Amino acid sequence: MTRMPALSLAAVPGRRKATIELATEIERKGFSGIYGPSLGDSLALCEALAFATNEIHFGTSIMPIYFRQVADYAQTTSFIHEISDGRFKFGIGVSHAPALKQRGISAGKPLTDTRNFIEELRAVPRAGELPPIVLATLRKKMIALSEEVGQGMVFANGARSHMQESLSVVSDAAKQNDDFFIGDMIPTCISDDIEAAKAVNRKTLSSYAMLPNYRNYWKEAGYKEEMEGIEKAIDAKDYDQIPHFLTDKWLADTTLFGTASQVRDGVEAWFDAGIKTPILVPSSANGGQMVAFEEMFAIF
Repeated sequence: MTRMPALSLAAVPGRRKATIELATEIERKGFSGIYGPSLGDSLALCEALAFATNEIHFGTSIMPIYFRQVADYAQTTSFIHEISDGRFKFGIGVSHAPALKQRGISAGKPLTDTRNFIEELRAVPRAGELPPIVLATLRKKMIALSEEVGQGMVFANGARSHMQESLSVVSDAAKQNDDFFIGDMIPTCISDDIEAAKAVNRKTLSSYAMLPNYRNYWKEAGYKEEMEGIEKAIDAKDYDQIPHFLTDKWLADTTLFGTASQVRDGVEAWFDAGIKTPILVPSSANGGQMVAFEEMFAIF
């Protein structure tokens, strides 16, 4: 029996109806879930999924906590939770300084702000029953908080070799509880041309390498030299150098690429590393998102 991953899905302007149709196809193919990244309005997508799908679980991965008022989030997420018969998970995070700056928002302390947000969300009057709350995590303090105040965690671009260490702060009870979510968004490119697939994932992850909290996490995961190299390149404004430090070893630890069997084996390895819900983020060496999904359907 193949353990099926979940898929990441974003609704891009002009293709939103096609995206909903794609979601029904994902459900038909037996994937374990659909999770919308913070690109676009993933809550709107989830609301549509509540009506368009019947059994598949879905959620946001993630919605930044600063983007809307807490009472607004409570009403919307409770609505989706109720109409989907409990299939929806509300994934939240603090986002990143550059994304917040674009909106004129300044963040506080991630742990404190996340804790306060959840407390306020649960205190909103007359909102109805709330969905399970999943925290965006990278490092141990936030991972521990996800068990303390939430119902799960979701990584993005986690390092598989470091996952056991990361999850060491999670109780065995939570690890064994089917209702406690442990996910990771994994950039995935399926191609027999391995070098082309690697190049696609390198491009995807170059923007993440610009973000200090990701670099700090990858240093913790054993990639100190690479991340310090990237920091020197950023200081020197030599951005073309960044992909050079995203080594093959690092890429194989944080992404999936290659032939159908290599990607399927990689998904199994992620399950074995303690990730209950690998969320594949499809890219293609041969086209856009729709092509990437066709390639994904073909291998499962």
